[in-house]
Amino acid sequence: MSNVDNPSESAAPEGVPPDVMPARPARTVPAPREPGPRGGGSLALAVLLALIALGASGYVGWRQWQQEQGNAADSQSVASLQQRVASLETTLSGVSGERTSLNQRLNDAAAVNRSLREELLGQAERTRNLEDAVAKLAEKSLSGHDAMLLDETESLLRMASERYTLFHDAQGAAAAYALADQTLAAVNDTAFSGLRQSISAERDALAKSQPASQANALQQLTALRGTLAMLPLKPLDNPGTTQAPDAWSRISHALASVVSVQRDNGAPLAVADARFARELAELDLAQAQVALLAYDSTEYTAALQRVDAALSTQFDGRAPAVQQAQVTLKQLAAALPASAPVQLGAALSELRNLRAVHALNPDTLPAAASSAAKPTSGAKP
Repeated sequence: MSNVDNPSESAAPEGVPPDVMPARPARTVPAPREPGPRGGGSLALAVLLALIALGASGYVGWRQWQQEQGNAADSQSVASLQQRVASLETTLSGVSGERTSLNQRLNDAAAVNRSLREELLGQAERTRNLEDAVAKLAEKSLSGHDAMLLDETESLLRMASERYTLFHDAQGAAAAYALADQTLAAVNDTAFSGLRQSISAERDALAKSQPASQANALQQLTALRGTLAMLPLKPLDNPGTTQAPDAWSRISHALASVVSVQRDNGAPLAVADARFARELAELDLAQAQVALLAYDSTEYTAALQRVDAALSTQFDGRAPAVQQAQVTLKQLAAALPASAPVQLGAALSELRNLRAVHALNPDTLPAAASSAAKPTSGAKP
């Protein structure tokens, strides 16, 4: 400020004391000036600096307030975290206890599993021994099973042959052959499979020997037996051919008025003869029915011939009913085919021969049984 107030005064050189300086002439001091606008700029600067300082202090205070708020939030977070950590520690201690109990249970389960494994191994060994025993038993039972089926087949074939021979029952014999074929199909040994062809051939021959219209023929025979009671008999006397009585006839007529001969039942002789003729014809028709059921063509034909002879001799041939009965008898004569009887026994002989061959080779059936029992013994638990 001294330099501004005294601009004309020169400064002393450095290193020279002021009192050594040479005297200078005095200058006139100008009149003082009024302060210019330079002083106003300093005030504005001071105000600006004060505002800046105030803003800085406010900012610093705001930052400190935010920091305190953040510290409070951090404190709360730390407290909550501590609570969570404490709960987690509690849970962890419980989990540790459960894990200990679980480990103990696992150890117990492992011990039980070891004992079960030992028992399973023992059961497997026993099962293996049992399978071996069952396999041996299967060999014996399989051979016995085939032998039983073959015995049954032989019995059925023999029964069919005897039934056809004794009773001429082709239908029953064919049914027995069908049962024998089914029984033979269950035999495991394939050596007997060719026997089924022989059985089928004999069964077909029996089926062909049966009449196709047996039921219709039986109905016709039954109807004919019912109409015999209504068929008219031949007249005993012809009034158009009467002759003049001679001496012997007059004598017999005179004796007849004194002595009369009658049957015990009180019926006239003509009536008894007619009843006897009808009953004989009915018996012959019944015998024809029996022969038809037995497929006996010889007896069937003979019975029909006797009935036809009775119709011709005892009944009135001019009556339409008798003529119709004779036509029916001719139709019934063709109901049973007059063919030769079926020769049975070939299948039975073949079966016996095969069984004799297998009896000479005892290893055949056990070999088949062992081959059938191998899949069972090979199964392991």
